[in-house]
Parts: sequence; C-alpha cells; structure tokens
Amino acid sequence: MEFLHGQRLETAVAVAVAVVAVAAGAAYLFIRSRKPRGCLDPQNFKEFKLVEKRQLSHNVAKFKFALPTPTSALGLPIGQHISCRGQDAAGEEVIKPYTPTTLDSDLGSFELVIKMYPQGRMSHHFREMKVGDYLSVKGPKGRFKYLPGQVRAFGMIAGGSGITPMFQVTRAILENPKDNTKVHLIYANVTYEDILLKEELDSMAKNYPDRFKIYYVLNQPPEVWDGGVGFVSKEMIQTHCPAPAADIQVLRCGPPPMNKAMAAHLDDLGYTKEMQFQF
Repeated sequence: MEFLHGQRLETAVAVAVAVVAVAAGAAYLFIRSRKPRGCLDPQNFKEFKLVEKRQLSHNVAKFKFALPTPTSALGLPIGQHISCRGQDAAGEEVIKPYTPTTLDSDLGSFELVIKMYPQGRMSHHFREMKVGDYLSVKGPKGRFKYLPGQVRAFGMIAGGSGITPMFQVTRAILENPKDNTKVHLIYANVTYEDILLKEELDSMAKNYPDRFKIYYVLNQPPEVWDGGVGFVSKEMIQTHCPAPAADIQVLRCGPPPMNKAMAAHLDDLGYTKEMQFQF
C-alpha cells in the first residue's frame, strides 16, 4: 500500500510539473508573439529624449529620440505622422506634423530627418535642440491606412521634405517579404544637395530592383545629370508611374503649389479621385 501511495504521489508531482512547464511555455510564446505596446498618446503630448543629432547637410539633420525601453515601439501605423511641439524664435508655441523615417520594427528609438528653413518656426526649435533635450510629441495622426497587398502598385510623387511619408511606406513594403506591392517614386527637388535620404533610397532601389524604381527631378541640376530637369510634368508621370487602373494608387506629398499642380496632372491623365491620395 505504501508503495502504491508513493507511486501515486510521484505521478501527481510529475503531472503538476508538466502543467507548470506547459503554462510557462505558453506564457512565453504569448509574450513573444505580442507586438510591443506603442508609446504614443493621440490626446496628450509625451516627452522623448534626444539621444543623437547628426548634421546631414547645411540645413538638414537627423534626430534620434529614445523610447522608454530598448524593446519599446513608437506605435505609429504605416503612412501616419506625429505632431511635434516646440517654441519659435519669439518663444511662442508652435506645433507641426512630421513623419518618422523609422518603423515600429525599429525598437527602442525613432528618427526624424528635418530640413530646417531660415524662417521656419519649428525649424528654429529643432536647430536649437541639443542631445539631452526633450521633444513633445502627440499622435498618431493621419488619414492614410495601409494593408499589405491593398494595391498592385503605388505611384509616388514627392517634393522636398515630402519624401518622408513615401520613404516610410516604401520601407514597410520592401521589408515585408509577403508584400509584393511595387513602388514607382518620382522625387523632385531644387538642387542635388536638397535631395533627402538619397543614400537610403538608392540602396533600396539597388536591393529591390524589381519592386522599387526611383526617378529624381531637379530644377537646377548639376552639369552631369541623368535625371529629370525642371518641374514634374505629365510626361514624367506617364513614363515613371503605373497607368490608371483600379488596383493602383498615386500618393503625393510636397509644397502646396506642387500638390495642386500634380493633382491637375493626374486628373488630366485619367487618374480618378479614388486612385489618388495626398498626405
């Protein structure tokens, strides 16, 4: 009897250990499978510390901000933006939207590539920022919603700093091996030096030649230049963007006069309102 009792006790202990092990394993897998919780608040500004500031040109810099933990995600849906709050040269509050160049897969921090204009009110705030300072951020903001495969191809027309939402969407598409969407980008600037993220864009074009094409347009090109010259024309759109179809969409983001001109071009070329989106 004592032998049977001991055997039953050992069996009960073994079952209990097995149950605990299975439960622990399930909990581990659940935690691993969960997406990191986003750090943004759509209603209230939150503070993020500047940990790196790198000057890319005389008026462009990359700002890297730390998130609460090394495994934190910003929590920004693809193609959406954040509102940044600062002070202008007169000390007055200013709020302006910006699109990070990082994705939620970039854990622990987020980055902004900022072009700082001489008279820009928020430009002044970023120009004065030093490592260790904090930036007030609220979000996410924006009407754009993206699901992998929602279109066969994107046409993109960007001007100046309007490249940032295009860059973010393109990165998300190309880095997802299950997403076969093709991207055709026309990127316009005044001079060669004004081109933002050129190294990263060229790298994506090289690494994904069948999925990403880019065509640069300059108003004042250098002597040796094989891209477009002047303003983005209807002919450039016809050549470098997918033709009008129910399964394509053309995104545009740039200065207001450019956006207005591109909308007119697209209308004339037969792109319906449903085929167009302006950031």
